[in-house]
Amino acid sequence: MDTTQIVTLAVIAVLLFWGVGAYNRLVRLRNAIANAFAQIDVQLKRRYDLIPNLVETAKKYVTHERETLEAVIAARNQARNAADHARAKPTDAGAIGALVVAEQTLGGTLGRLMAVVENYPELKADQTLRELSEELTSTENRVAFARQAFNDAALDYNNAAQQFPTTLIAGLFGFKEAGMLQSTTQDVERQPVRVQF
Repeated sequence: MDTTQIVTLAVIAVLLFWGVGAYNRLVRLRNAIANAFAQIDVQLKRRYDLIPNLVETAKKYVTHERETLEAVIAARNQARNAADHARAKPTDAGAIGALVVAEQTLGGTLGRLMAVVENYPELKADQTLRELSEELTSTENRVAFARQAFNDAALDYNNAAQQFPTTLIAGLFGFKEAGMLQSTTQDVERQPVRVQF
C-alpha cells in the first residue's frame, strides 16, 4: 500500500467514525425528548384524572351550568387524545402542536369552570373542591417544569440536527425537527394588567 491509499483509508475511517458518532448523538438526543415527554405525560395523566372529580364535585351545586361542565369534560377528552398521539411520537412537531392547541382549549374551559365556582359561595367553601383545586394547581406547576425540561431537550436535539455537518447525517437518516411545547395559558392571561380609574 502506498501513502495515498493509507491517507485515503484514514480519511474514510475518520469520516465513518464521525458519522457513527453524529448518528448516535442524534439518537441519544431524540431519546431524551421521549424521556422528557414521558415526564410531562405523567403530570398530564394526573391532571386528566383530577378533572372529572372536580366536575363531579361542582355538579352538586351548579346543575344549571351544565354546558360549562360538559365543555370541560369534552376538552379534557380532546386533550387526552392529543396527549396519546404525542406520546406515540414525541418528536413529531404536528403531534406536539395538536397537544398545545388541545391544552389551550382545556385551560380555557377550566378557567370558565373556576369563574363559575367563584359565583357559588357554597361551592367555593366545599372542602373537596378546595382540595381538588389545590391538587390541580400543584399539577399545573409540575406540568410547567416538565414542559421546560421537554423544551430544553427538544432545543438540544434541534440544534444538533441543524448544525453543519451533523445536518447531513440528520437529513440522510430522517431526523426531523422536534416541536416545542408552548405554555398552555391563554394569550389573554399574558396581557399586562390594566388599571383604570
